[in-house]
Amino acid sequence: MNVGLANVSDSLNSQTPGTTGQPKARRKRRVQVAVISDVHLGTYGCHATELLRYLKSIRPQVLVLNGDIVDIWQFSKNYWPPAHMRVVRYLAGLAAKGVKIHYLTGNHDELLRKFAGLKLGHFRLDNKLVLDLPHGRTWLFHGDVFDVTMQHSRWLARLGGHGYDLLILINRFVNYALAKLGRPRVALSKLVKERVKSAVSAVSNFEETAAAIAADEGYRYVACGHIHQPEIKPLTTEKGEVIYLNSGDWVENLTALEYTAEAGWQLYYYNDDPAMQHPAEPEATDAAEMLADANPAVLLEGLLAEFKLKA
Repeated sequence: MNVGLANVSDSLNSQTPGTTGQPKARRKRRVQVAVISDVHLGTYGCHATELLRYLKSIRPQVLVLNGDIVDIWQFSKNYWPPAHMRVVRYLAGLAAKGVKIHYLTGNHDELLRKFAGLKLGHFRLDNKLVLDLPHGRTWLFHGDVFDVTMQHSRWLARLGGHGYDLLILINRFVNYALAKLGRPRVALSKLVKERVKSAVSAVSNFEETAAAIAADEGYRYVACGHIHQPEIKPLTTEKGEVIYLNSGDWVENLTALEYTAEAGWQLYYYNDDPAMQHPAEPEATDAAEMLADANPAVLLEGLLAEFKLKA
């Protein structure tokens, strides 16, 4: 799907992510595009509360959910806490309010791929997306298509996913203990990946493959998820330079990609945002938040009304 974004408002805030002051004075940052991926709702590692707080801190024109938002692989665990449902409701509220939401499928939510092309109001489900932006055309997709393990040994990939989930759960207990001792957080899985040569090589191959294909197709930027490695860097290919982007995840890194016409693409780090290091302050609710807090019947009624108008 190709989407053009023209007539960018001069009032868009070009403020650098993660540099605002105290929460009480914090206004929602206006961004043209926000991209999140690898949220893994339905798993113990998902930082749903932090994600919801981030989403409430921005006012995007377009929100791209670049795969593995809901972890369908792990549904058998019957783990779906209220915080995870609040994220889903808030996203639905944003769509009902008029924010364009593009859900791009990943490997953990691959069952949705059969519905690619589905459009409900301002919500659209696709496998890939092209955004025509002032800084250059950006090609977005999850990236699991490059994963040989995913293509040929899905049972092995799922087995590895269970081990990863256990490591994340252990990591949470470790970080809880470290916080009590006043020590900095650690990311165990990140440390493991950085020390395993094959993992480092796989990440490098992933990035180079994505950039090469993007260059062949004439794109200036390529944005993926999947590998849980937030990144913005130029890569040289036979067809020229491509800027590789990765939105990271909301399991280990708590990161997002943000685009403004003034600053271009930037990485947002939740843990580096001073405003997010303080307890959340009460704030005025907008239409999206009111819908997010509604009971399921009210939520469904509101969405149906929106779809009748916009579908």
